[in-house]
Amino acid sequence: MSDAIVSFDTIRHRVNDVLEEMEAKSIPDGVDLYLVRDLFGKLRISVEDVVEEDEACRERLQALALRLHESLGVHGYPPEIGVLFVDETLLTRLKDTAHQIYPGVYWADRLVTGRGWWTVGAHHGNESAKRFTLFSVKGGMGRSTTAAVLAWHLARTGEQVLVVDLDLESPGVSSVMLEPERRPKFGVVDWFVEDLVKQGDHVINDLLAMPAWVQDYEGDVRVVPAHGGEPGEYLAKLGRVYMDADGESWTERLERLLGRLEAEFNPTVVLLESRSGLHDIAAATITDLDAEVLLFATDSESAWTDYDIIFRHWSNNEFARQIRERLWLVSALTPVTDKVSYLQRFRQRAWDLFREALYDEVDALDESDEELFSYDLDDEDAPHNPMEINWTLGLAAGASLYDIERKEVESAYAGFLARFDKLIWANERENTK
Repeated sequence: MSDAIVSFDTIRHRVNDVLEEMEAKSIPDGVDLYLVRDLFGKLRISVEDVVEEDEACRERLQALALRLHESLGVHGYPPEIGVLFVDETLLTRLKDTAHQIYPGVYWADRLVTGRGWWTVGAHHGNESAKRFTLFSVKGGMGRSTTAAVLAWHLARTGEQVLVVDLDLESPGVSSVMLEPERRPKFGVVDWFVEDLVKQGDHVINDLLAMPAWVQDYEGDVRVVPAHGGEPGEYLAKLGRVYMDADGESWTERLERLLGRLEAEFNPTVVLLESRSGLHDIAAATITDLDAEVLLFATDSESAWTDYDIIFRHWSNNEFARQIRERLWLVSALTPVTDKVSYLQRFRQRAWDLFREALYDEVDALDESDEELFSYDLDDEDAPHNPMEINWTLGLAAGASLYDIERKEVESAYAGFLARFDKLIWANERENTK
């Protein structure tokens, strides 16, 4: 029976076939069509209502709607209701997430969740505060510890570092970086709920805390935890955090929060610990906050499968060029035994992933094009070549940074910090001169 159905995953291919088959016959001149896949996975044509009075235009749209219905089955609306003539303002709302799939034809998905993966914000690269997102598709990859170590490393060289815990469902930064008595009164969650009633600015000063260990360094560090020293009604607050408000999306509200924090502390570096997984909130920290992204992974089938889902989504929806130069893979929890062969396997799987979804295809006869974004398997400067963090017993036990022996931290992170300084941070400092 399953062979007879038109499945969700075949919709895009069938639509492309219909558009190629009907060519320009179905698309009125000078009219933009939006193919909108609704919450039920059913496709309908939306077009500006000013063309509704044009009989020839209506006939062409009805013909396209009929052909789509024939090809898509239950995933397409019958032709008599397969075309919506809508006000221009409604179409404008689609433009943020719609992308062109054929001349004059745009694709848009209406989603309950997952909207954050459908936009990629502009990458400026020359901001006074350079942002880095620490992300993983699975939990337990050591992102909180890495944020702490990276802050410690940068502060020693004179940088002003702001660390923000955005893993609100599994907060960890404050326990790793801050002594209990130094935790601030409020956290990120408090700002979001107070901002709903216009009190966000009143808590900004009480979000920032300084760890004791930074006092000996040339630079400075401020930490913004998910919650304050007393979490209070954390679950009740958490249930209100991700709301849009006053026509402003959650991502826009988050950008506003970061802007206020950066204005308050004036950092040179901002480290964002992202939520793990494929959630909207994780997507926002990767795609829309103008940040370099450290992708934490282990050499496991589940990790590669999940990253393949993300990378293919970017590739299939033409976001690859906008996001790929920000991505850097991190080999988290690298085993100390058989380490060389482990990293070889990791690099090969990572290269396969980048090559298939994000790298440009290189013509063997013409490899001189400097605009191509492609790297060989063993290229040391390639984003697929992992930044290595070694597994150690002390770090695996989840100890706070101030309780871990410095030698243990340096042993685990020597390779990671060396690659970070060479590939990422050196370039950023050069760009801001």
